[in-house]
Amino acid sequence: MTLPDFSNNTVLGKLENFLKDKSYIHGHEASQADVAVHEKITSEPDQSSFPHISRWWNHIKALDFKSLPGDKADAEKSLQFDDAKEAAAGDDDEVDLFGSDEDEVDPEAERIKAERVKEYEARKAKKPKAVQKSVVTFEVKPWDDETDLQAMEEGVRAIEMDGLVWGASKFVPVGYGVSKLQITIVVEDDKVSMDELQERVQELEDYVQSSDIAAMQKL
Repeated sequence: MTLPDFSNNTVLGKLENFLKDKSYIHGHEASQADVAVHEKITSEPDQSSFPHISRWWNHIKALDFKSLPGDKADAEKSLQFDDAKEAAAGDDDEVDLFGSDEDEVDPEAERIKAERVKEYEARKAKKPKAVQKSVVTFEVKPWDDETDLQAMEEGVRAIEMDGLVWGASKFVPVGYGVSKLQITIVVEDDKVSMDELQERVQELEDYVQSSDIAAMQKL
């Protein structure tokens, strides 16, 4: 299996564009295809330059790789980046060996074209940018069966971050009389760092043993 060189910023840019409207590398759930790419990207890319990769990278990092379904080879099938199309487009730019006069530039036509492009860009800049949001199933584990779960949940919900909305929750048994808090949250991808949220939750050291991202899906 051959994957692109993700140490190259140009390739990372293509992956960033690929993940703009996708939560995972292949299909609609985390799989071994995500693991294959994650193993190639050994550290989190710069969040300001690659926000979509950063969101995906941190989500996959939090999962149990061995439990994910699928085949790593699916990553190569999904990440083609239309290189063939780009190559074909490059071929179209080759010099016309027949020297057609149709390639002569009309200055007036070019001026009008440039004005229209400028007007289009101005209109496009005025349009509000769509807010990218994700629904996250967030889990918080207590220290033991004597931990006050209600107090733990109250502490978790007291955490405020711009772009974070706490939703429905429930306590899920994990064994030996211990239950974990499972809570649904909605986050604005560009505003909320899941790493920072987990750090904030971990500060509730009297109640919280650990936290985890069980699932994440874009709205």
